[in-house]
Amino acid sequence: MIGAPTCALPPVNEATTTPERRGLARDGVRLLITDLAGGRHEDAAFRDLPAVLCRGDLLVANDSATLPAALPARREDGSGLAVHLSTRISDDLWIAEPRGAIVAGGRVSLAGGASATFLTTVDAAHPRLWYVVLSLGEDVAPFLARYGAPIRYRYVNEALPLADYQTVFARVPGSAEMPSAGRPFTPRVLDDVRHAGVDLATITLHTGVSSPERHERPYREWFEVSAHTAAAVNAARRRGNRVIAVGTTVVRALESAVAGGETFAAAGWTDRIITPERGVTVVDGLLTGFHEPQASHHDLLAAFGGNALLESAYERAVAAGYLWHEFGDVHLLIRRCDR
Repeated sequence: MIGAPTCALPPVNEATTTPERRGLARDGVRLLITDLAGGRHEDAAFRDLPAVLCRGDLLVANDSATLPAALPARREDGSGLAVHLSTRISDDLWIAEPRGAIVAGGRVSLAGGASATFLTTVDAAHPRLWYVVLSLGEDVAPFLARYGAPIRYRYVNEALPLADYQTVFARVPGSAEMPSAGRPFTPRVLDDVRHAGVDLATITLHTGVSSPERHERPYREWFEVSAHTAAAVNAARRRGNRVIAVGTTVVRALESAVAGGETFAAAGWTDRIITPERGVTVVDGLLTGFHEPQASHHDLLAAFGGNALLESAYERAVAAGYLWHEFGDVHLLIRRCDR
């Protein structure tokens, strides 16, 4: 995979629960700053972020809220599995990941007398993902609120409430997994950002399920860039200020709403895949978590800093004990500005 770091991820570098349950504040995580111009790395605290930004910069976050998208299910033979809902296509048709073997036409029982029927896999590039028809007897939102749970992977050592998987920006329900780069933000940090003269805007991109097991490319996700956010991006760029994305989802959304170097209001499905060859057009910096070596996110990260700089950043992060995954530390890739 392009840009994938070769350094191994030791278990000690995995965040197994939230910072709050590790005795820290939500905004008490660490921040690794990678200077894209100077090729240097700097250790900092996340609360130092406002001091790194400059007056007139624009910070863009994802306001998608996380769904309790994991559902317990049983096959017709009585054996159990989990169903991870990923992407809503229509009221009853979803893309989902069965966390266990399933066959085309297979029907599983859900809680409350509901059921799900698996139709076919999405495509050859994503064999773990299926089109599934839900028969719930009610709307999806109340059903998930009653029976669903946040999607949890093997490195998280306890079941956590949905609130732990929401960011301060969360407004529009729809993500299968938390847009986790925004998690460390708190009202205190946002106040400091505003006092530093940094502007804030949001996009919406509903994240699908990731796959720690496979080197898979991202698939289509629904997004919206409002006219307000498009205007804010264009204004920052005209002023010569930086546009900084809070998470890879923001990069994908903004880079899906560009024509002739201008950002425009857009909504719909994006299949945009950011690579070093394609590059980035309107985003100057990226705040992101630390991703497993096989994750396709590294193609996007390498589009900002290149393979060698990304490799050295990850080597430093491993050696310095930075924590990975959605409850871990964060990484800012940016060209430092003159204050």
